[in-house]
Amino acid sequence: MSQTSTERLRDYLAQLPPQAQALLMRSFERAIERGEEVAVATLVLEQLRKVVRGTEEDEEVQPRTDDPARLLFRPIEPFLVESNFPMRPGQIRRSSLLPVWQWLARDGAPEQARAFEAALAEIRHSGSTAGLESETRKFQFAAAEAITKVAAPVQGDDRQRSLSRIGPPNVVEDFLSIGAVLRAREAMDTLGSRLPSQVRVLSDSQIASVTSALNVPSLQTPQLLPFALSLIMQRLAAPWQIIRLAIKMAASDDEIRVAATPHGIAVTLALHDLSFLAACLRTDIRRGQFDNVGEQLKTLHDGVRGLRTELDLRNDSTWGRQLTSIRADISNSLQSEIDSVPGRVRRILRQRADKDISSAPKIDASDVEETAALIDFVAVCRTYASELAINEVTLRTYSDLQHYVEHSTEALVQSLRGGDTKGRAYRQMQAKAAIRFCDVLFGHDYASLMSRAAENAVTGERKSAERKSTSTRNG
Repeated sequence: MSQTSTERLRDYLAQLPPQAQALLMRSFERAIERGEEVAVATLVLEQLRKVVRGTEEDEEVQPRTDDPARLLFRPIEPFLVESNFPMRPGQIRRSSLLPVWQWLARDGAPEQARAFEAALAEIRHSGSTAGLESETRKFQFAAAEAITKVAAPVQGDDRQRSLSRIGPPNVVEDFLSIGAVLRAREAMDTLGSRLPSQVRVLSDSQIASVTSALNVPSLQTPQLLPFALSLIMQRLAAPWQIIRLAIKMAASDDEIRVAATPHGIAVTLALHDLSFLAACLRTDIRRGQFDNVGEQLKTLHDGVRGLRTELDLRNDSTWGRQLTSIRADISNSLQSEIDSVPGRVRRILRQRADKDISSAPKIDASDVEETAALIDFVAVCRTYASELAINEVTLRTYSDLQHYVEHSTEALVQSLRGGDTKGRAYRQMQAKAAIRFCDVLFGHDYASLMSRAAENAVTGERKSAERKSTSTRNG
């Protein structure tokens, strides 16, 4: 797009009402998440953000006042998840916000919504943010009141009809939670302000501090406690440690006594998050994405070990079965991938006769790097094998890889001293791959030693061939 066309697009977007701009922005954000028309969506979204947010300098001076829905739902942002993610207590679907906003503007609190938008327009016109916070809080309280009024149980079918006007069942499921978080905004803000930005270890002293911050009646309700605990989990370097809060409240590590307290929901949150991380690990492995596997395995290992050692779980209990299922899921995901690695290594390094080399598959550099990444994956799994129920297969596979790669590398280096020219070129590629695998399995020093041995073998064979050629000519 030319600069002129870009300016025309920006002018058009600037003429749209704030609500239309917000709806358009969310539509393009979802399109990008789905991978649809990414180039066009990115371009339009970039210009739309410039229009809505203004320049970066202006944004640093004052908060955004253009999007009333974003201002209304700001207290809910820490708890939002995408609609295709498995849900747990203390979470709200991002996709539920738009239908709730539309309901508020249409039926729930139309007069308050119009008054809020008018107040935002005046604030934008004045160029100051004075009054923004008070107007936002006023509308958040009105929205919470409207949601509570509709969601509260009443006699008859009026409630069901009213809820059906808001949106599909998923939205209705989030509806009361949205109202509860909006109503408890001040309590949530106070809790967040009293928590450290990051808690590396939830020790006894930290538990006492967190318990004191959490000791607010409005946050202790069954509706809001999961959200308060979720906020605390976001500050924990190891989120599974939230179970220590439940154990402290129960004054026991026995799961029955922990489950009997309101804070027992913390164990459910920790188990859910570990289950979700295990599912993400399985997806990454299937896609061949191993960049974050080490970090994922460490988090899963520490979480599983923490729950197994700090909480007295029974194998036949709900929590016990959940933890067993998580370990089995991790084990199955890892074992199938671990079992495939030796075969890939043998396919690349297998010795072939000179006559068979012409029909042998080419050695692709990307295939070598993928296999090296898988070897490293096995090494990482070995570190966390015991808690993840893959100890036997990991140790056996890693030992087999070390033995096979070591002997294959030595044999390939020796083979570089003879054979025809074409066969030697192929074996040089094999030796290079083997040395790459040695780097992962035995370290850089051993790989460098084998690399020099391969170079000496090729150089020595070349000199021997030159001497034979000179001797033939002289003869």
